[in-house]
Amino acid sequence: MQPKGESKRAFDLKVFLTKGYGRRKRAEYGENALIFSQGDPADAVFYIHRGKVKLTVVSRRGKEAVVAILGVGDFFGEGCLAGQPLRMGTSVSMSGCSIMRLEKAEVIRALHEQPSFSEVFVTHLLSRNIRIEEDLVDQLFNSSEKRLARVLLMLAHFGKEGVPETVVPKISQETLAEMIGTTRSRVSFFMNRFRRLGFIQYSGGIEGGLQVHSSLLNVVLHD
Repeated sequence: MQPKGESKRAFDLKVFLTKGYGRRKRAEYGENALIFSQGDPADAVFYIHRGKVKLTVVSRRGKEAVVAILGVGDFFGEGCLAGQPLRMGTSVSMSGCSIMRLEKAEVIRALHEQPSFSEVFVTHLLSRNIRIEEDLVDQLFNSSEKRLARVLLMLAHFGKEGVPETVVPKISQETLAEMIGTTRSRVSFFMNRFRRLGFIQYSGGIEGGLQVHSSLLNVVLHD
């Protein structure tokens, strides 16, 4: 009989999602492709196999805010599992993406029948909740410069398992401004300052990626 610990380590989320029950649809999206719009029926959860996705919300007055930028291994659209009838925001691909659509009923069934999947999914929800709390504290108590540094570090996956990566695709200064709640001119000022100090560098080329160095942590940690 296999020990419980080994059973958990053997669980491969990507393999589990790929095999499925025949109703899981994996689709390819080009850059700036719409995945779902604010107000659409909320009837499925999505999982990112490749690429980055931007989640935005538009207020009644037409003001848009970036809620999150998600990457490989992230779920989104899970509000439907809590009875959300309509999408509260819009999701758009920021680069070429491979995304799997999981029907609401199927996710609920998998959560009941597959303990390993349930554990992974609950861990995702808890991590997302912690991130939301950290974002709120960040907005309330930190300067716009620290907020920008933190966002860049998170986009580069500092603090996560594995090797930090170049931020790809290129994130516009307008998007960064929306994420941290400041103006584009302030973002431009801080980005130029970070570059002069050697915290970041632009890789150029077609992708226009942004390399984030661990030294940028000094901005976040400095009081």
